[in-house]
Amino acid sequence: MDYEVTEVIDESLQSERKESGKRGRKPGRKSGPEKVDMKAKLERSRQSARECRARKKLRYQYLEELVADREKAVLELRTELEKYQIWAQEIDSGKFPEEAADILKEFGIVKPE
Repeated sequence: MDYEVTEVIDESLQSERKESGKRGRKPGRKSGPEKVDMKAKLERSRQSARECRARKKLRYQYLEELVADREKAVLELRTELEKYQIWAQEIDSGKFPEEAADILKEFGIVKPE
């Protein structure tokens, strides 16, 4: 069972909608009695584009600095991780690293001799 949907629209409402339903400027009309000077409009557009490019450049610089800082932090953490892995290997082999003992003394976990 297929049904076909048909709409019945009152013609008086439809004609009102056509006239009042359109939005935006009408073609061929100027924006009031004061016509916008085209040179001034172009200059504002250029200035806006310059400011946009400057903001974009600053944003990229900020992001590049942020990435560089994060990469530096990652490298520091990797070196620290490698140091702890070496300590763990030394402990597993029966040696206790001097640096680890110094850190434990510093935090008060092991009393100084």
